[in-house]
Amino acid sequence: MNPLLFSLFREKKRRRVVELTEKMVLDGGFEDGVEWDGRWNHVRRFLERSGPFTHPDFEASTESLQFLLETSRILVIGAGGLGCELLKDLALSGFHNIHVVDMDTIDVSNLNRQFLFRPKDVGRPKADVAADFINNRIPGCCVVPHFKKIQDFDETFYRQFHIIVCGLDSIIARRWMNGMLLSFLVYEDGVLDQSSVIPLIDGGTEGFKGNARVILPGMTACIDCTLELYPPQINFPMCTIASMPRLPEHCIEYVRILLWPKESPFGDGVCLDGDDPEHIQWVYQRSLERAAEFSITGVTYRLTQGVVKRIIPAVASTNAVIAAACATEVFKIATSAYVPLNNYMVFNDVDGLYTYTFEAEQKENCSACSQVPLDLHFSPASKLQEVLDYLIESASLQMKSPAITATVEGKNKTLYLQSVASIEQRTRPNLSKTLRDLGLTNGQELAVADVTTPQTMLFRLSFTS
Repeated sequence: MNPLLFSLFREKKRRRVVELTEKMVLDGGFEDGVEWDGRWNHVRRFLERSGPFTHPDFEASTESLQFLLETSRILVIGAGGLGCELLKDLALSGFHNIHVVDMDTIDVSNLNRQFLFRPKDVGRPKADVAADFINNRIPGCCVVPHFKKIQDFDETFYRQFHIIVCGLDSIIARRWMNGMLLSFLVYEDGVLDQSSVIPLIDGGTEGFKGNARVILPGMTACIDCTLELYPPQINFPMCTIASMPRLPEHCIEYVRILLWPKESPFGDGVCLDGDDPEHIQWVYQRSLERAAEFSITGVTYRLTQGVVKRIIPAVASTNAVIAAACATEVFKIATSAYVPLNNYMVFNDVDGLYTYTFEAEQKENCSACSQVPLDLHFSPASKLQEVLDYLIESASLQMKSPAITATVEGKNKTLYLQSVASIEQRTRPNLSKTLRDLGLTNGQELAVADVTTPQTMLFRLSFTS
């Protein structure tokens, strides 16, 4: 655009904004709690008249808007890059009763894209600050913050919401939430009671790429049905880390994987916490020493935290696009005015702009949403370690620290449990024993608990010759 024309266009736009702002102030539009005339006209256009894109069964009425403003209860999980956008979009779309859960506090590095936060908020819980900002800025909106982990709440808490929307950066947290909603499902004679379904809208971003999806638990593909779609975690070869580092990431991984367990700087058994500044500072200093040995530059505190926490650089515009897509799906489901996404949308603006929508199908043998125990095919001579490795390494399971129990000779027996040090030490010898030696038989059911789900999963041993 010609610089002069651009300057005129910008000035014209600025004057229009000033005119609209003055009108709103004169009309009392910015007074806290005031519902000014025409405030929800943009929403009424969708809900109080039919159109070529409305749902075939949609009946225009004023009741849908009232449900939106007064009755619907939405839970937003995550108040980071996606979460801030989601809260803003939902509040401006008419959702007044919103809860937000986030376990993190605000860091300086968040301020470039998480626009609800200011420098004075550094160190405060993200959920609290985000809720205060929305509540102060948008009249009538009530956002309730929860500075906790999602695992800190029981099913009673989650059952109160009509729709749950996730803006998470953790696959484990996604799978846990997926498992919680699946546990609510009620089946009568094998038929799903649809009143027990709480829709889950999930958004995710990685740099210039993102996705939005609609999950109707028990009816459409769940998170675990499409687990193979999530990108594998980047791991560097151990030989490179230990003897031939070339990148700053190699130095950080050396400290994280080898030095931390060897030196136990904060006491025996203390796990490295990516959210603890003292832990990250220790890793950072030792990584600098390692880098200096091999004349490697580029080790920074921020990079150290990124490697330890597996943080992928975020792009604000990608967050905005995906959050808008998720908020649109929440609106469509809450009002029943439009057919929701069916059911997976991918977005990519690395080279130009590309979007694609497809239907992810349910897996008959999904470990999370199938109604029958999954078969584990092993020889009676296989060792329990092989079963454990399969549960962790299988692309369709991807467990983190599975605990395995079984009923042997009428007694419930813990075969292996890693999360409690004393029990891990006692059950560790079982890993080198064969399934036959452990008293397990063909058709034996194994109960497996893992951090990726709130529910215990059942597997059935199917012995091979």
